[in-house]
Amino acid sequence: MARYVAYFRVSTAKQGKSGLGLAAQKTAIDQFLSPDDEVIAEFVEIQSGRKDQRIELWKAIGHAKKCNAKILIAKLDRFSRKVSFISSIMEEGLGLVVAEMPHASDFQLHIFAALAQEERRLISERTRNALREAKKRGVELGKNGKALAARNKAEANQRAIALAPIVLPMMQKGMSFSAIARHLNECGVRTARGGRFYPQQVINLTRRIST
Repeated sequence: MARYVAYFRVSTAKQGKSGLGLAAQKTAIDQFLSPDDEVIAEFVEIQSGRKDQRIELWKAIGHAKKCNAKILIAKLDRFSRKVSFISSIMEEGLGLVVAEMPHASDFQLHIFAALAQEERRLISERTRNALREAKKRGVELGKNGKALAARNKAEANQRAIALAPIVLPMMQKGMSFSAIARHLNECGVRTARGGRFYPQQVINLTRRIST
């Protein structure tokens, strides 16, 4: 039997009140828990992932230490978007368990966090470069860009939903993201851009499925 202190984070008060995001996190944790596991407390934080001022998180950490429990979160990006922050929390000496990656070691969590952080940096950089080039060509930015972004997001979400029946059973079996990517490639499944799957793309896919 394992004892956990569950920690949830939503970005806005509106999300907290409506259950958007929070419900998906609780579902992920419920699916992770075995019948003998015990969640002794829950803490909900309303804070942007870019900020490290986490009052509820430190309450959760203190409670976990006092009760000899582990911190349980649904998704790594719900915890933080910064590798340095995740590392500092791990240095507190208590176990950190991620429901969507139940078999990941501390080292693997560092790697996944670093990959996600780098991907966000590259996306931001590509976006800035594209906008800069468009502006040079005299393209009017704003309305069209937002419409295109919304369409791309909707298409990505639809694709994630379509692949959920394939991906979720593999996740529930504890398969690694590398193994899932390999299986998708062997089955001839391609990414939205027609390429092969890699672990980071599987991570992105599972995030869309669980939101």
